[in-house]
Amino acid sequence: MIAETICSAVSAAGLGIAAITGYRKRYLAAARIAAYALVPLGLVLTGAVDWAVSTAFSPTAWIGFGLLGGAWALFMTTRAVERRSGGTRKERRAAERAARKDAVAPAASAPSLGRSARPSAAPASPPKASGSGEDFSDIEAILKKHGI
Repeated sequence: MIAETICSAVSAAGLGIAAITGYRKRYLAAARIAAYALVPLGLVLTGAVDWAVSTAFSPTAWIGFGLLGGAWALFMTTRAVERRSGGTRKERRAAERAARKDAVAPAASAPSLGRSARPSAAPASPPKASGSGEDFSDIEAILKKHGI
């Protein structure tokens, strides 16, 4: 009841200011002020003020708003964790299955040796002298090529 009285008084004051502004030959500003002044009166007549007042002072409504906020926070937190961990558990399992299917030899523990399972008896190149010289042969060739 008091909210409707306050809104009606605000509208009456606004219409009075609009009338004074119109008397001063500022018709556009007067029309704008009158439009703003009619908004609280329209809210009273539609019942929006009663609904807002009953919601604002209702503990049940505030508990409901709190629960909605908590649910939203949980939802956003779980989405953020999913994005950081690479998707949902179901999506990760599907990706692991696809990776296992795409693998050439998923059970192999060591790389294969080539065409045959055992190395050939004769080496492909003659053995070089052991020592530090064989480790740097490529580097020495590059340096000789550049004249160093």
